[in-house]
Amino acid sequence: MQNIPSVDLRDFLSDNPERKQKFVNEIGKAYEDIGFVALKGHFLDQELVDRLYASVKDFFNLPLETKEQYEIPGIGGQRGYVSFGKEHAKGRKEGDLKEFWHFGQYLDPSSKYNEIYPPNVDVKELADFNTAGKETYKMLEKTGIYVLRALSIYLGIDEFYFDKYVSEGNSILRPIHYPPITDEPKNAVRAAAHGDINLITLLMGAQGRGLQVQNHDGEWIDAIAQPDELVINVGDMLSRHTNNKLKSTIHQVVNPPRELWGTSRYSIPFFMHPVADMKLNCLENCIDENNPKQFDDITAGEFLHERLVELGLIK
Repeated sequence: MQNIPSVDLRDFLSDNPERKQKFVNEIGKAYEDIGFVALKGHFLDQELVDRLYASVKDFFNLPLETKEQYEIPGIGGQRGYVSFGKEHAKGRKEGDLKEFWHFGQYLDPSSKYNEIYPPNVDVKELADFNTAGKETYKMLEKTGIYVLRALSIYLGIDEFYFDKYVSEGNSILRPIHYPPITDEPKNAVRAAAHGDINLITLLMGAQGRGLQVQNHDGEWIDAIAQPDELVINVGDMLSRHTNNKLKSTIHQVVNPPRELWGTSRYSIPFFMHPVADMKLNCLENCIDENNPKQFDDITAGEFLHERLVELGLIK
């Protein structure tokens, strides 16, 4: 496969059973084949996208000492600001050439997860950064719920199976800034080859070259979406839960050609996580004699902690 399949969520949302099943078949096959799709028909409108990008650029243009006031110690970078070079890919020592921010789940005051999740961090200097971030979080979460419903049908389980796990899930919206490259990078890239931790990732800002996906032949192919599309991929949690029926694909963000080193790149992934106590045990109907159980039993919270240690965000 040399390109990322494109699907339209409006097919799934239609009242036509054939269109709905067409979407289920297309996204399921794509996630078995390469683990990535480009998605049209999502719930983000262009005005909100433009507002968020403007606010994100304003935030990363703030003085470093201002941004560092929002770097919260002791929480593994799960909320607020994470400074340049702090995160590295699993198995690598070199820090990625990026800085980023984390918006987290917005809970009702009565939710038990208020005692588990760190609170969100508001930026005093930029009111719309907080507002646009929250609105975008909600729309991407809504989109992700429907994608998971389609995948549930594909897997032969209840359509609403994932709803109870993700409605208060520990999902993260991560605006990323890849600053201009000023010196020859020593073995470092903007984001080294990795698989995502979570169930699925919904990515804004994959319109330019940079994001690459490794196909089953080991070849790197460019993942470039149209302006109205999100790129959505399978994460390690979903791959594990489906006994690798749906594949978490290795991907990377490569450095630009030297003539573009002076430019910034921005992207905004939404990492859709379940609640910490969800069991990621392999689904029974994804295990058979041709595909025996490949993973030990583990909860989402335990798996997340393991990976944050591996990424250098928790010591």
